[in-house]
Amino acid sequence: MRRHHVIIALTGAGLLALTGCGSDSDAPAPGKTSGPAPASTVPSADPSSRPSADPSAARPDSGLPPSPAPAQRAAYPAALNPIDPEIVNGKDDKAVSRGLDQCQSMKGGKDPAKRVAGANQRFIEPNHPEGFGPVKSALIVAAVQANLCPAY
Repeated sequence: MRRHHVIIALTGAGLLALTGCGSDSDAPAPGKTSGPAPASTVPSADPSSRPSADPSAARPDSGLPPSPAPAQRAAYPAALNPIDPEIVNGKDDKAVSRGLDQCQSMKGGKDPAKRVAGANQRFIEPNHPEGFGPVKSALIVAAVQANLCPAY
């Protein structure tokens, strides 16, 4: 079951990454014709229903807090590193993204056990494929809340 969630999350992240790889020009590349998009692309939908790659552009009701200020962006990984250096592992942007996702899942949900379980599933690394365990996950939740979404 956990592997299924990881595959879905990685697929979603891959799709978001691919959407940012396009050209800024509306003109087709030389040798290519402009025509209908291939059937394998993401289906068009109401733009407000799609998740935004920019957290600060998220709808207020999405539960996603605004993108952290530079001071928060620096303080958050610094709060995670003493818990376990492998949580951030030199990938600050990835840690911030996971933290913002954790904020979104915490919005309105006050059950501490569910918050910890969510962090344990969300914060995984190659050496910790099952998460960092309940104690470290509780510390991660505290760091997320203190640095990224104190109102949650």
